[in-house]
Amino acid sequence: MRILIDADGYPVVDETLNIAKQFALECLILCDTSHCFERKGAQTLMFSKGADSVDFALVNLLRPGDVVVTQDYGLAAMCLARSALALNQDGMEYTADNIDALLLVRHTARKIRSAGGRLRGPVKRTAAQDRVFSEALTELVQSRQRQGFWGEKI
Repeated sequence: MRILIDADGYPVVDETLNIAKQFALECLILCDTSHCFERKGAQTLMFSKGADSVDFALVNLLRPGDVVVTQDYGLAAMCLARSALALNQDGMEYTADNIDALLLVRHTARKIRSAGGRLRGPVKRTAAQDRVFSEALTELVQSRQRQGFWGEKI
């Protein structure tokens, strides 16, 4: 099991690295040339700027059982299709049960913006949100370790 971070504009990189270190997991940070992240304890992979270039590179690197940290619903859907786990910055795990509704919300928001509508942006991130994320990622990793990295019971 590895942790892959979709790091373009991602708010919980440091929290993710701390958890990867705690569980001795390999951690990869994937970013494009306009968002370079170099952090101790992780390998940074940089890709050219371009629509979804990092997303497609990340999906191509996935192995079943990997954990992906992303706020991108589309990327999360591709990760689920590759038998990886995906978690957002607020600690919500993307699953087969919620991904379709999330993609519909994203599509609807895009239609509103395309028609000239405005949507409220995100509120300022709090330390409490970071704690919730850290707890959720820790629980996800512990759960996977109890099952074995590839899903078999140990």
